[in-house]
Amino acid sequence: MSHFLPKLGYNYDALEPHIDARTMEIHHSKHHAAYVNNLNAALKDFPEFADKSAEDLIRNMDQIPEKIRTAVRNNGGGHVNHSFFWNILKPSVEFKGEIAEAITAKFGSFDSFKEQFLKASLGVFGSGWTWLIVNSKGELEIKGMPNQDNPISNGEIPILGVDVWEHAYYLKYQNRRADYVTAIFNIMNWEQVNQHYLKTLEMAKSR
Repeated sequence: MSHFLPKLGYNYDALEPHIDARTMEIHHSKHHAAYVNNLNAALKDFPEFADKSAEDLIRNMDQIPEKIRTAVRNNGGGHVNHSFFWNILKPSVEFKGEIAEAITAKFGSFDSFKEQFLKASLGVFGSGWTWLIVNSKGELEIKGMPNQDNPISNGEIPILGVDVWEHAYYLKYQNRRADYVTAIFNIMNWEQVNQHYLKTLEMAKSR
């Protein structure tokens, strides 16, 4: 399977003023594209993985040959994470649905959730991601992870994820990660996040 850079469902300027068009263009067409190209390069001599999705690869890292394991972890993770991230961004979507009820029940209020999410984002040292996951106990949890690591590698299910690498925000926000993370909540696609959560509930019922 050759891995491809996915098209965005919106123009590069669609998320302004919260994320500027130039950042989106560089982030998608340069950074994400590099992860895809590097993943394909790492796998080119290993045809046994040709039918595996990027999600399958990082979900089963113990099956990846040691020679390419770091490259697949970093670049496969970068591809999966960014593909996920683009789909949960959209202007003007109301915080509602089952995920809104679950977040309120778990964290006390939407504001409290945002405060805890911001704290976790600021706690990621260097580059990484902040995730809202369903953990092994079936509970919502906020979790910071380094580099391009993804919760599915730990058997957890991502519901929402925010890129806190500097390339995601530096042109507009410079070193103000807190301002960037706060702004993200103005363009969070809660309809898509809710779909991720409902899918998780269906998976739990089928077990």
